[in-house]
Amino acid sequence: MRVLMEETGEALKAEKKLSAGVAGQEAAAASESDESEGWTGRALIGEVISEEDIWACTTCRSCEQQCPVFVEHVDKTIDMRRNLVLMETRFPGEAQLAFKNMENNGNPWGIGWSTRADFLTGLGVKTYEEDPEVEYLYWPGCSGAFDARNQKVSAALVKLLQAAGVRFAILGNEEKCCGDSARKLGNEYLFYSLATENIEVMKGYGVKKIITQCPHCYNFLKNEYPQLGGDFEVIHHTVFLLDLVKSGKLKLSRGDNKSVTYHDSCYLGRYNEIYDQPRELLKAVGLEIKEMKHTGEKSFCCGAGGGRMWLEENEGQRINEMRTDEAIAVKTDYVSTACPFCLTMIVDGIAAREAGEQLKALDIAEILEKSL
Repeated sequence: MRVLMEETGEALKAEKKLSAGVAGQEAAAASESDESEGWTGRALIGEVISEEDIWACTTCRSCEQQCPVFVEHVDKTIDMRRNLVLMETRFPGEAQLAFKNMENNGNPWGIGWSTRADFLTGLGVKTYEEDPEVEYLYWPGCSGAFDARNQKVSAALVKLLQAAGVRFAILGNEEKCCGDSARKLGNEYLFYSLATENIEVMKGYGVKKIITQCPHCYNFLKNEYPQLGGDFEVIHHTVFLLDLVKSGKLKLSRGDNKSVTYHDSCYLGRYNEIYDQPRELLKAVGLEIKEMKHTGEKSFCCGAGGGRMWLEENEGQRINEMRTDEAIAVKTDYVSTACPFCLTMIVDGIAAREAGEQLKALDIAEILEKSL
């Protein structure tokens, strides 16, 4: 028994030494960990990825579309912008102006919110408040309501819808920016406030179907608003107009054998896979379509996506001018698009190249209106 107790005592001493050794190693490791806490490595924003690159992205998804290993970086880029905007309050000055305008007047231009309905009501379009029994809500977006060039697109689309006997109305001054630019520029709080207000208004009127002429509005109303409980049937005007033509409700005459090249909007094409319908409409009025070097899934961005519409472009060649060069190269009468941002950028590109006499930029709705 005495021998057993001595052996047990030695075993306990050995176990205590082993435990002490392990504890010492853990303490040392913890100490080393504490010492290493001060070392942060390379900062993701600023060292791994420059802030200039983060803000340069147009979110066109061309990189993702063509990447052989399916790297998806756009959403991560937006997350880094959110960090810069909401946590660091560090972002381009032009973005600050766009944020302020959206906060105060519900549109990036900062034009008084109470004038949003003026242009369209001047065309005889009723608001939902005046006629809540209509079938469709027409959503012109900020560009269609405020931008002088894109108001012409709104006017053309209204004439086409009226000619086809479509019953529609607008929200008028109750409509706010859809929030695309706010979210893509990283201001999630502003996007949330704009989107929830729009959803509340539309649900209040019992809106079920929405027609929009802007792919950015279309994408957000269709794919992002459901995240906040906004479930609506959203239709882009090219798809809706083609259905009207095929059903015989919209009768168009064939034109004068002119040629056109079509620019695919990134948010209509890559984001929502609408490629064929715009081209079918152009063929329906007798236009010859000539494709640019980059088209369809490999279309070249106009440079305005991802909130870049509101930011200056200070490095390298301007994206819209590069795209305009491709349009000029195919030597057509028209370059057509179905996006207000793309239209603005291409119009500016044509002006920069002094090519206004040889090439005219038109929305598809404007081309169809000529054939009524």
